[in-house]
Amino acid sequence: MRIALVQVETTGDKKRNLEIIEPEIRDAASHGATLIVLPEATMYAFGQGRLDTQAEQLDGPFATALRSLAKELDVTIVAGMFRPADTKGKRNRVYNTALITGNGVHKGYDKIHTYDAFDFKESDNVKPGTELVTFTHEGAVVGVATCFDIRFPEQFKDLARLGAEVIVVPTSWADGDNKLDHWRALTVARALDAGVFIAAADQARPGGDHVDKPDGAPTGVGHSVIVSPTGQRLVEGGFNPGIIYGDIDTAEVARARKTLPLL
Repeated sequence: MRIALVQVETTGDKKRNLEIIEPEIRDAASHGATLIVLPEATMYAFGQGRLDTQAEQLDGPFATALRSLAKELDVTIVAGMFRPADTKGKRNRVYNTALITGNGVHKGYDKIHTYDAFDFKESDNVKPGTELVTFTHEGAVVGVATCFDIRFPEQFKDLARLGAEVIVVPTSWADGDNKLDHWRALTVARALDAGVFIAAADQARPGGDHVDKPDGAPTGVGHSVIVSPTGQRLVEGGFNPGIIYGDIDTAEVARARKTLPLL
């Protein structure tokens, strides 16, 4: 299976974001990738305004545009978006959804663990999901998690118990002191915990290599990564936009779990 992680920096303009990602997805498909993972908040970046005014259902313009593209290219695309959820007090909340579309699948995973940490409270505007989600791609079971979920090992173990051999993780990882170290450690730890491949696509860091400090909103630190079930970083990006490719053999999952039977 060839996986592509499309590391981009999205904006507060949904139409512009589609314009940014479409050529990247086409490029990834032309290089043989069949599972193409984009970051959390691909549809609309954090810190750009109210999420409820931008939220769409899975039959809305953003999701259907990616469904059409996935069908045309014969690939599966995973990308972060926002859907209407509920009203809490005076706030209209949304779901932070990972869209999965292509090869007969069109559904979403709603992020379970909202980012209520490091002086940010995502749950003020985002309703937590409750259901684990998997799908099948090229005969392999693929689980889905989003960003802050990666700090919760039981979710990854539960996905593995549902059969997941690969877990994709769309992410918009907040920058800050030691945050890149956290990201690199956690992606490896979750692969080892669950005996799975982790394919985690983060937003590129605003400013790339030339930035002094984060602006406060969860944006990205880059370093999208594919980790093997034995904890090896097979491929890893840097801070800047780009496409990261990895070829994986899911037979490695059974071998890793036999050697280290943690489940």
